[in-house]
Parts: sequence; C-alpha cells; structure tokens
Amino acid sequence: MSARIECSGLAVAAELYDLVKDEIIPGTGLDADAFWASLARLVEELGPRNQALLERRAELKAQIDQWHHQHPAPFDFEAYKQFLTDIGYLVPEGDGFEITTANVDDEIARVAGPQLVVPVSNA
Repeated sequence: MSARIECSGLAVAAELYDLVKDEIIPGTGLDADAFWASLARLVEELGPRNQALLERRAELKAQIDQWHHQHPAPFDFEAYKQFLTDIGYLVPEGDGFEITTANVDDEIARVAGPQLVVPVSNA
C-alpha cells in the first residue's frame, strides 16, 4: 500500500497528494490546503448518501440474483420487467426534458465521437 498523507482529515495517497500539489494546483490560483479542505467537506457531506446508495445497489443486486436463481430458462421478459418494476429498479418514464451546455469546448459540444478517448478529427 502506498504511503498516506493526512490532509484535512483525509488519508490521501502520497502520489495523489504530490500530483495535486505539483501538477494540478499550480497556475490555477487555488491553494492546495484549501482544495483538500473543500474535498474533505464534500466527502463528509456526501459520504453518507454515497454509502446509502451503495447499500441500495447491493440490495437490488441480491434481489436480482435471487430472481434469476428462482426463474431458470425459459426467460420470461414480461415477468422480469414486472419484477424489476416491483423492486424499484425500473421506474415510469418521466416527462421530456432538454439539456443545454455553456462554456464547453467545441470538441466536446459539436464533434460526434469518442472525444475523451480519441477525437474523431484526429487521424
């Protein structure tokens, strides 16, 4: 296990700490200590909700696994869909919506393709 550095109550891998301090923070006008303090506040605020979501995911997975063990082939799609609805995995489709963006690079906003891997315009 890599060495850990204590930052605002977080135990941060030394490699990550150094990356933030030496390569990410410089030139941003931010302070590394303020960054770690803000991250610690976010972890404290969102950690319990994240844990609850992980627990719900585990519950759903266990229910789905059990359903598959109890319902061997042939597969009944309608029964499975009803089961997923009953356990809250599937919910009714909501109203239509639109998403807009602002201040996004053209490469992301206008060029179709796997931009985060290799832009379509990159031969």
